[in-house]
Amino acid sequence: MLLSELQTKDIIEIENGEKIGFISDLELDVTVGVILYLIVTVRGKWFGVFGQQEEVAISWSQIEKIGTDVILVRMIKQST
Repeated sequence: MLLSELQTKDIIEIENGEKIGFISDLELDVTVGVILYLIVTVRGKWFGVFGQQEEVAISWSQIEKIGTDVILVRMIKQST
C-alpha cells in the first residue's frame, strides 16, 4: 500500500466512532523498515477558522483495522 492511498482514508476512533483526521506523515524506523507512528492532522474544534491545526502521533500498535475507506484506531487513554 502506498502512502498516498493511506492519506485518503479517514482515521476513526473505534470506541466512539469519532473521526480523528487524516494522515499527514509517517514516522519510520529505517534500521528495521517498519512504520512506528501515523502522524495525523486533527480537525480543530472550530474547523480551522482560527488556523489552528494539531497533529497527533498514533502508534502502529493502536491500529485495529485498515479498511478500504477508513483506518480504525484505539486511542490509549492517559491516566491523570
